[in-house]
Amino acid sequence: MRIETQCLHEGYTPKNTEPRVVPIVQSTTYVYDSTDDVAAVFDDPTKSLIYSRFENPTVMAVEDKIAALEGGIGAMCTSSGQAASLCSLLNICQSGDSFISASTIYGGTVNLFAVTLKKLGIECIFVDADASEEELRNAIKPNTKAIFGETLANPALAVLDIEKFAKVAHENNIPLIIDNTFPTPVLCRPIEHGADIVIHSTSKYMDGHAVQVGGVIVDSGNFDWTNGKFPEFTEPDESYHGIVYTETYGKAAYIVKARMQLMRDFGCYPSAQSAFYLNLGLETLALRMKQYCENAKIISEFLEANDKVESVNYPGLKSNKYYDLAQKYLPDGCSGVISFVIKGGRDTAVKFMDSLKLASNEVHVADIRTCVLHPASATHRQLTDEQLVACGIDAGMIRFSVGLENVEDILDDLKQAFAAI
Repeated sequence: MRIETQCLHEGYTPKNTEPRVVPIVQSTTYVYDSTDDVAAVFDDPTKSLIYSRFENPTVMAVEDKIAALEGGIGAMCTSSGQAASLCSLLNICQSGDSFISASTIYGGTVNLFAVTLKKLGIECIFVDADASEEELRNAIKPNTKAIFGETLANPALAVLDIEKFAKVAHENNIPLIIDNTFPTPVLCRPIEHGADIVIHSTSKYMDGHAVQVGGVIVDSGNFDWTNGKFPEFTEPDESYHGIVYTETYGKAAYIVKARMQLMRDFGCYPSAQSAFYLNLGLETLALRMKQYCENAKIISEFLEANDKVESVNYPGLKSNKYYDLAQKYLPDGCSGVISFVIKGGRDTAVKFMDSLKLASNEVHVADIRTCVLHPASATHRQLTDEQLVACGIDAGMIRFSVGLENVEDILDDLKQAFAAI
């Protein structure tokens, strides 16, 4: 199936007389015929359902759909994108380990990596998203277990050269983890370019309507966990009666281990109701992404021609430094998020934003409605000036998330806000 069809049909196929739409299984528990049946499920949780702290039929249908969209062999939904980032790394890193991350990633993830994981004894080594292969190689230590980056950074909109990062990662027998939130699999499928693990904040374009928070981890099934660097996959897990993940689950070792260990212990699983809403968003994802891209292209060109704008950052513009990479990884569009720096700095940016009438000033992005945010005052507020620069954030930067309104109405709103300054 093509991706438009996958959005509608993957993950759930009703049998005779069953509901056409994915049903909401609103239950925490499941019933078994005998004690032996329960014991068998605890021997191998992939055989049946145990408890809705880490698996539920409604959520599982969505997991299967997203795995298919990304071209992976399995997926695990989480209660937020931040939980997906955390679990994707804790599944392979422990105290004393390190991992590499592109510095342009989302500000909340910078805090998670640089502060909270550091408290757990896991070191994050930040590198420039545009680092050369040699610089990447030099950053890797003997205890480095992964490389992490965003396909399209939030809000710096740096396009990551996935194949370059994958090459260096695989040379060193470590996986590449890619956050593909902004492009979604409609615009880019990182696994096809060498990524091993793909994560999303499903709260953004996948949901689309800003009705629920969520995340997901997708396992490509391509990484060799038996290469000697990951004994937790090849040695018995005593917390689960000595199971060896690579022997029992083969290519699905990573995603099964994430569920059996991390979701079992942390319980950061979404509700059935949340998954139901997410599925509704996924069904129209391919259609929506096309329109977001069309609207954003028009808006970015308008901003680039505006004499009150210092600079516009949108990889779909030919003047953008990432245009060539965007043509390679995002040939069908660069999503609907634009970053631009307004002349006059922070105060002017705030006045402009407060003058908008159609666009909502909110702590969100990738919504069905146009929304706007001042990163230096909000999502990246906890970062130092040096960290802001490393993330590509200017005090006058505005993150403008183009919605699905008629593009002329969005333009009218921008024009009247510019007139106000």
